[in-house]
Amino acid sequence: MAVFLHQLSDALVRFGPYGVLLLAGLDSLGVPLPAAVDALLIYVSWHSPRQAWFTAGMAVLGSLAGNCALYWGARHGLRRLVKPPTPGRPQKFRQWFHRYGLVTVFIPALLPFPPMPLKIFVLSAGILHTPSSHFLAVILLARGARYFGEAYLGTRLGRNAQAFLSQNAWSIAVASALVIVLLFVLVRLNDRRRNRHSEI
Repeated sequence: MAVFLHQLSDALVRFGPYGVLLLAGLDSLGVPLPAAVDALLIYVSWHSPRQAWFTAGMAVLGSLAGNCALYWGARHGLRRLVKPPTPGRPQKFRQWFHRYGLVTVFIPALLPFPPMPLKIFVLSAGILHTPSSHFLAVILLARGARYFGEAYLGTRLGRNAQAFLSQNAWSIAVASALVIVLLFVLVRLNDRRRNRHSEI
């Protein structure tokens, strides 16, 4: 299986931006292709700087299509198989996801070194009926920032872009942790603001 996926990635390289589109769609659907989209996007941006932004757009579009297919499949398919929540941990998870769910979708969708698997939270967003407009906005914002940022690195650093990401993995991890803390704090503050308004 690993050999087949490697051969598939190599074949898609020849298609340039459209290979990135297909690879991003497959990756977001759940096909295990770790970092393949990022590497191919940087590669194409390095070899064809004029196509960098178009390639980044194709990556965003492919990722959006794959994640939406997973989301809608969970919302209209798997959701029917989920039993109504019972008191205890399932109910707590539902409440937790309603509060933090889109934050947990945003973080792994944004980071090239995700601290948590994106697919689990995409499925959870569908199953728990997260508003589709909010879900789409989060995916577009996170993937847009990630892929256009990588395209910029590809045009500026060329073959060293991938090495730059690897060498600065700890710095990215620390910055990511700060972003995560900030997002959770903002959610908490928003909850408190809502509670104050509800008490008035």
